[in-house]
Amino acid sequence: MIAHDIVIRPVITEKSMLGAVNKIYTFEVAKSANKIEIAKACEEIFKVKVAKVNTVSVRGKFRRQGRNNGGYSKSWKKAIVKLTEDSKPIEFFEGMM
Repeated sequence: MIAHDIVIRPVITEKSMLGAVNKIYTFEVAKSANKIEIAKACEEIFKVKVAKVNTVSVRGKFRRQGRNNGGYSKSWKKAIVKLTEDSKPIEFFEGMM
């Protein structure tokens, strides 16, 4: 897999934006990716140094459509990436803070 197949999109929430101040960023990643692959992909895409990666498998939530129809939203994997102190912040998140 190439780096853009591993890191799918950034997760933009209030909590993740508070972490961006401390160089902690949250991404949706491929379910099959491990921490080492995620770190290498982030370093390649954003030209930064990664200190630590935490991952969480997010379960799909039950959603209703109408009175009797129900289903689940998709399950996905979330990666919380912490950068080193000497690394520059990711430019993509700079305009949002």
